[in-house]
Amino acid sequence: NFTKEANISNWRIVDDVVMGGRSNGNFELNKDGHGVFSGKVSLENNGGFSSLRYITETIDIARNTKVCIKLKGDGKNYQFRIKADRNQRYSYITTFKTSGEWETITINLKELYPAFRGRTLNYPNFDKTTIEELAFLIGNKKAEDFKLLIDSITLEK
Repeated sequence: NFTKEANISNWRIVDDVVMGGRSNGNFELNKDGHGVFSGKVSLENNGGFSSLRYITETIDIARNTKVCIKLKGDGKNYQFRIKADRNQRYSYITTFKTSGEWETITINLKELYPAFRGRTLNYPNFDKTTIEELAFLIGNKKAEDFKLLIDSITLEK
């Protein structure tokens, strides 16, 4: 849960600049205590994405089947991504569309599929019992401004 006093030091931006691109993302807490992931995706120099990643100690999710995210987007598509092991090269992902209003997005963990650099991998869907990293990514193959407000991320049975 985000609050005005939340520690956001474990959240970091990873943009396409790691590959020479020019996208620019930012993450901060607003005056209401929501996490705000915002910025501009650029297609210049073969760019096209911005991501927000959270690295955590190992979270046991053996009894959980869903992730619920209370957020307010801008009507754009975003990816939600997780890793069972932070050192794993690929993520398990799904895409969701935001409505522009506050809403709760429910993601079934078993529906997350493995992908690496935009390519689906020939591995089973997510079947792990831990999470060490989660992320939001915007990369809709177009230059665009974006803004995603995050209120809470919870695990449910």
